[in-house]
Amino acid sequence: MPRTTAAPAPPEPGASLSHGLKQRHLSMIALGGVIGAGLFVGSGAGIAAAGPSIVLAYTLSGLLVMLVMRMLGEMSAAYPSSGSFSAHAERAIGPWAGFTAGWSFWVLLCTAVGLEGIGAAKIVTGWLPGTPEWAWVALFMVVFCATNLAAVKNFGEFEFWFAALKVGAISLFLVLGVLAIAGVLPGTDSPGASHLGDLLPNGSEGLVIGILASVFAYGGLETVTIAAAESEDPVRGVATAVRTAMWRIALFYIGSMAVIVTLVPWDSEAVTAKGPYVAALDSLGIPGAGQLMNVVVLVALLSAMNANIYGSSRIAYSLVQRGQGPKALGRVSGGVPRVAVLVSSVFGFACVVLSYWRPNDVFSWLLNMIGAVILVVWIFIAVSQLRLRRQLEREAPEKLTVRMWAFPALTWVALAGMAGIFVLMAREADTRVQLYSTGVMTVVLAAVGYAWQRRRAAS
Repeated sequence: MPRTTAAPAPPEPGASLSHGLKQRHLSMIALGGVIGAGLFVGSGAGIAAAGPSIVLAYTLSGLLVMLVMRMLGEMSAAYPSSGSFSAHAERAIGPWAGFTAGWSFWVLLCTAVGLEGIGAAKIVTGWLPGTPEWAWVALFMVVFCATNLAAVKNFGEFEFWFAALKVGAISLFLVLGVLAIAGVLPGTDSPGASHLGDLLPNGSEGLVIGILASVFAYGGLETVTIAAAESEDPVRGVATAVRTAMWRIALFYIGSMAVIVTLVPWDSEAVTAKGPYVAALDSLGIPGAGQLMNVVVLVALLSAMNANIYGSSRIAYSLVQRGQGPKALGRVSGGVPRVAVLVSSVFGFACVVLSYWRPNDVFSWLLNMIGAVILVVWIFIAVSQLRLRRQLEREAPEKLTVRMWAFPALTWVALAGMAGIFVLMAREADTRVQLYSTGVMTVVLAAVGYAWQRRRAAS
């Protein structure tokens, strides 16, 4: 492919989208967005595989995520865009890169909407046995589709209160856990370090599985840079979110993993059967605490559904505005790309239908295809930042309100970390299929994007 210069990407008509997100919305989305459904739902399998070393796994993957968010923040503060990393990739590498990153992420978000709906429905049917799961998924889908079809401030308000509840719940969990570990929580005895005896109970293989589980639990942090484009002050919003990412990841992810493996034996059946947070609270003997945490998990899943419908619609809108998708998806009314919202929601519900209709072939294939998309996106972010940073230093240094640490050394360290994760995925049978499936989808999208780029250049 011919080398492209870091030229400005085709501009998005920013006036078409509203700027209805207030700073309080963006601040809480940034704070609560780090507390994803993957943390509550997916961490149990990681703990069961890695044991106490899950804390090390989350620390290593958390450091990588911090670097990625810093790189993305640098570019998004300089070039706010609803296309986020997709627009940055187009500007830095070429239209084919923006096409590939954008549409692969759209497929990931839409599929995630369906998965989160299924997870939320399972919790509700546990409380209301006999009610059909698909009906609950449909209800959730209608509610959040309607929310996103209305003004963007409605999305902001939903996420504000969802995030506030998640932050409050996990903060209370951490306080109770630390008090119990210290032996000062009434009615509980401190377990001390009795559950931390063997750091690597399943050897290095267990740690590898824990690292892979933790990497994908961090997915979704990119939404704040998409939302920033519709805020009152995009540059300030991105800068604030990125600068506080380090302590948020350390406190909410790494801190909660440390509390869980200290309070509960890592090999307890409750960790995978009930979920690690519910198991930890049940071990403290607090009446109703486990069910309360199930409510929080439900909120986290619904929050993720809402955010992913929003994110997928804005990514699609940005791609169309840059001439990389069906024009109908770019239609805006009332400051909202309503056709993109509807199409993204329908795609998500189609995934739910497939999970019931063809769970062992089509749906399984779809899940494998999106398995490593987040890593592909991170690679585009790192390569884009390497190129755009030099352009910014030459042409517009005043736009560098957020700077990547120790550039370019840490960018290369991040790329090496991503390559290492690809190697780890290739070693494990379960993740190897995901790696290859995502690779095929990425190559196909890149080929289509490059053909489109050549055709546009020739016209």
